[in-house]
Amino acid sequence: MAKSKKKKLPLVYQPVGLVLGVVSGALAGRAFRATWKAIRHEEDAPDPLDRDRGWGEILFAAALQGALFAVARSAADRTGAKAIERSTGVWPAKDKGGRE
Repeated sequence: MAKSKKKKLPLVYQPVGLVLGVVSGALAGRAFRATWKAIRHEEDAPDPLDRDRGWGEILFAAALQGALFAVARSAADRTGAKAIERSTGVWPAKDKGGRE
């Protein structure tokens, strides 16, 4: 019985993961805008097609944004997995060895 429960959990977790992903993306966007404003004292981050911005500034903004989004997504995924485990007793992903 536990085996069938494990097989169904990743499917059950998908909507949870989707909602957490959207929320984490929105939070990461806000964090990026606030961080950019604190670092550069500008409202808007540089657009890659902005002719007046240099390579360094464009790439720094992209790296910062990517790092914040990765951290937010990882935190959301981990939070959701821990919540599923607490409520069901089963971790919602395959083990590293390929087992469920």
